[in-house]
This record gives sequence, C-alpha cells and structure tokens, in this order.
Amino acid sequence: MRWVWLGLLASTAVFAGRPLTVDDAGPVAPGQFEFETGVAFEHAGNCHHFDFPLGLTAGIVKTLEAGIGFGGQLEERLEDHGTGCTQSSIGDLALGLKWNPLAAERFWADHALALTAKLPTADSEKDLGSGVADFDLTYIATKSIGEQWNADFNLGYTWVGGDDDALHYGLALRWQAMKHVELVGEVFANTELAARQDTAMTAGVGARWEIMDGLVFDAAAGAGLRGESPDWTATIGFTWTFGFNNKK
Repeated sequence: MRWVWLGLLASTAVFAGRPLTVDDAGPVAPGQFEFETGVAFEHAGNCHHFDFPLGLTAGIVKTLEAGIGFGGQLEERLEDHGTGCTQSSIGDLALGLKWNPLAAERFWADHALALTAKLPTADSEKDLGSGVADFDLTYIATKSIGEQWNADFNLGYTWVGGDDDALHYGLALRWQAMKHVELVGEVFANTELAARQDTAMTAGVGARWEIMDGLVFDAAAGAGLRGESPDWTATIGFTWTFGFNNKK
C-alpha cells in the first residue's frame, strides 16, 4: 500500500495549488508560468519521509495548461533491530496536462480533466520508487460559494504499473479570510482496487499568504484518518507566478 499512496501523492499533488493535494479546475492563464517548491514531511510508523518538490506549470491557451514536476527525497527508517537507516534519491518525473472546457458561467461549476504521467526516475532499489510508470486521470470541479468561499472536488483513477490500480477522491474548501490570506482544508482518500484493503484517508488544514504580487507562501499540516495512511504530514513552500501578465 505504501507505494500506491506515495504514487498517488506524486501524480495528483505535483500540479495542485500548494499546499493542497486536491486540485482546482482553473488552469494557469496563457502567457503565465507558476513555479512551485517547498518541503513536505510524512511520518508513518518507524519511517520519516521528506520530499523536496519542484514544479513548473505554463498556460498554453485559456483552457489548457502543461506542467512538469521533479525534485528529491530523503527517508529515515528505524529497522527492526533498532538501528537507523537513511536513504536518498531523486524523485519520479511527472508530466501533466489540465484541460478546463466547461466554465461556471454556463455549467454551474468549472469542470476540468487532468492527465498525469509519472516516470520511474526515483531509485527503486532503495525502496524510494516503484520502478514502474504510473498514469492518472482526474476529474476536477470547482464551485464558488459567495464571494469568500470556494470548493474543489476531485475524482481520479491511477494506473500503478498495471498491478495496483487505485481510485482516489477528495474535497477541499478555501476561505478568503483577508485580502492576502486564504485558509484551506481538505479530505483526501484512495482505495487500492487489487488488494481490496481499507480505504486510506487523510485530512489537512493550511494557509496561503500572498506576501507580494505574484509570490505566495504556504504551510499546512495533516493527519491520517483511516487505513494505511501516514500518521501525520506537514508541508511548507511557495508559489511564484510570472510571465507576460500579472493576473491569473
């Protein structure tokens, strides 16, 4: 279950708006780029896992964006005999597209499809990668609720090397608490179809702070709710938007 969970996080969260795993339907505007980076921490049993993601997304046309995600990872494990082991590796390479053909003005909510391919560039011999290519297709809906609230819903299917396919789904709420501060929360789950194990589910809360035009700082923390999910997670990072115009 471990690599199904980490594979899902890699394929769905790389291009989601930090610090969320659940993505929103809006693509990056044409002529703009979004660069995202940070540090993510996961504690599960006797294992501490760190990710150092890098992501770059470009707006192609009004309804389409393309992105690439990469980074590094480090894992500290406590072995059964009490000694520690530290392993590190580059991460898997993720390539993604998001298409938003249906707008809320005519279809109640914004609707999008996201396609992601995760290529096995991580070191599987160190147990830091699955060693196989994964593919994910996710339906995304975003609905504005009044002037301060937004809701995002995701429903996706991940082909994990052809053996451990999984269904994943999640709901996020975003509240514009102040002009430059947005509070966020989400519930995210996945069900491994082949093994028929209990659904793994996590919940998290966080915040985004626009510290200057085009630069957003974020932080979040989460905990496992059921199944073989991480005991708790944390992340911190920033998103830099730049390009030929200054508005998304």
